[in-house]
Amino acid sequence: MDIFNKITSFIFNNPYLRFLFISLVSLLLAFIVRLIMRRVLQPLARKTKTYLDDLIIGSVASASFYLVFFLGLKVGLDYLQPPSAFYQNVIESALVIILTLMAIKIIDGFAGYWEEEWKDKTKSSADERLLPLVRKILKVLVVVLGAIFVLNAWNVNIAPLLTTAGIAGIAISLAVKDSLTNILGGIQLVLDKTFKVGDKVQLDSGEMGTILDIGLRSTKLKTFDNEVIFIPNGNLANAKVKNFTQPDLSVRVNVNFGVEYGSDPEQVRQVVLAAIGQLEGVLDDPPPDVQFLQMSDFSLDFVARVWVASYTEAYRMKLRLTEVIYRALGEAGIGIPFPTRTIYTKNLD
Repeated sequence: MDIFNKITSFIFNNPYLRFLFISLVSLLLAFIVRLIMRRVLQPLARKTKTYLDDLIIGSVASASFYLVFFLGLKVGLDYLQPPSAFYQNVIESALVIILTLMAIKIIDGFAGYWEEEWKDKTKSSADERLLPLVRKILKVLVVVLGAIFVLNAWNVNIAPLLTTAGIAGIAISLAVKDSLTNILGGIQLVLDKTFKVGDKVQLDSGEMGTILDIGLRSTKLKTFDNEVIFIPNGNLANAKVKNFTQPDLSVRVNVNFGVEYGSDPEQVRQVVLAAIGQLEGVLDDPPPDVQFLQMSDFSLDFVARVWVASYTEAYRMKLRLTEVIYRALGEAGIGIPFPTRTIYTKNLD
């Protein structure tokens, strides 16, 4: 026991031996931590349903050895009398670099995971371009923050650098304002799920068609005349969009028609309902409906309404409804009026 106490006293009374002892202990702890991460925590993470814990533990495990070892060196340097400022700065810089690399690896892991998840769930190319862009932006921010902490460890005045970077950032943002607006608009469209590739939409400006692609800067809209319109995402994010595929694909088809005065409204309703109820493709729920709207100048105005399973059938159904209603009214002897004008002349002789 006396020999042990003498050895311990000799080591801890000598600052260099104490630093060497702490360094060896930190090296041993680093090996133990890495062993625990790889042999215990990683196998446990693989047994869970989520893959996120695998990403985090895997990223931390690769840098855990160096992190623990350099933390031990920093503690050991604190006991040197007098402590060496140069080596302290080196150790602090190394710790910052290790943490920066660890953060970059976590970002890469999460980005790769989400790219795989989104790629199979969406047909849009926006997420395929958006996620790499977000990954690069986050990695640049991490590197910039790491550089700032490294400079701060060496007592470098970073205030002028931050001022210059701020001015440069403002100038760049003004120069690419429109592009940034479109990119942010694309991000908003992806996150809000306003529409997806293949949806039939109508814009408040009147354009109607099918979404061909949702890009990072613009969206492609294919009209029914086989024309492609490129719409900037910044404008599209602020526009009113009618999506015919939400909340489901079913849509109502309306056909307006008129009959001559003197016709029985109930007879008109029964004739038209019997005719349109036999059409293939008309849904039973909600059921077809015929409503008497108004008495206009030349006719009694009605509207026939039916539901179809998909918006892709709406136009063809409207054409068929119009033809069927015309024939049904003719067969029932119900006249369809047209505008007339009576002119009276007066003989002045």
